[in-house]
Amino acid sequence: MDWISAIVQGTLLGGLYALFAAGLSLIFGVMRLVNIAHGDLIVLAAYLGLSTTVMLGIHPFVALLIVMPAMAGIGYVLQRGILNRTLGNDILPPLLVTFGLSVIIQNALLEGYSADPQKMNAGVIETASVPLGGLTVGVLPLMTFAIAIAVIAGLQFIFYRTSLGRAFRATSDNSDIAQLMGLNKAHVFGMAMALALAVTAIAGILLGVRTSFDPSVGGARLIFGFEAVIIGGLGNLWGTLAGGVILGVAQTLGAKIDPGWQLLAGHIAFLVVLAVRPQGLFPRVAH
Repeated sequence: MDWISAIVQGTLLGGLYALFAAGLSLIFGVMRLVNIAHGDLIVLAAYLGLSTTVMLGIHPFVALLIVMPAMAGIGYVLQRGILNRTLGNDILPPLLVTFGLSVIIQNALLEGYSADPQKMNAGVIETASVPLGGLTVGVLPLMTFAIAIAVIAGLQFIFYRTSLGRAFRATSDNSDIAQLMGLNKAHVFGMAMALALAVTAIAGILLGVRTSFDPSVGGARLIFGFEAVIIGGLGNLWGTLAGGVILGVAQTLGAKIDPGWQLLAGHIAFLVVLAVRPQGLFPRVAH
């Protein structure tokens, strides 16, 4: 029963990792941009949520109504103002710029909030649990997993059923031809980053409710997100969820064998998938 419990907990943890990874997957899928600052943007969203809950005295989940539009706005301005200038055939400029952005965000958060760990208080939902076939499962992890499924289903719908999604796919396939057909490439990329950071806002709030955080934890979140994306297959959103679940289960099973093996087991699972299927388990199919 202990092992089954570890697998269930790992699966639910995978939902949080999928939320870390969904924005990364979306950005890479649309504009082939590898965003090194993604983990720090998750932490920035967590701190924005913390400030909102403290100043307005509201629940962290209600704070999402403020944090999501704020992060989307930051994403749009960031893409239009800085990142669009770096995009091209060379992948190095975006990597260098997002690395610089990562350093700036970390230091700004350190200056503004200090290095002390912080945590958001979500009240009774943090400790509430429900019986599930002989197991007791936390309400918060269940909610996180349900939110991850809903977010990925929503992104999938936007991508394949809306005019914005068609614009994303057109610019992703050939941005120059899309531009000739009347699409504003800079605006489409800005919207993609805005959408990705709106998802990041959800991940940041759930991270802040689930565990304590400080300005330096962005790097680890970035690694988990990258691993989930690469295990699932670059640009495949449902694959990202599967990648998150595989990573989460590997970590909880590793922790069950030896508490010190938790992170190592996740990295080993990532390396095994990379060795066996370098393109990921569910590489993006052409549409």
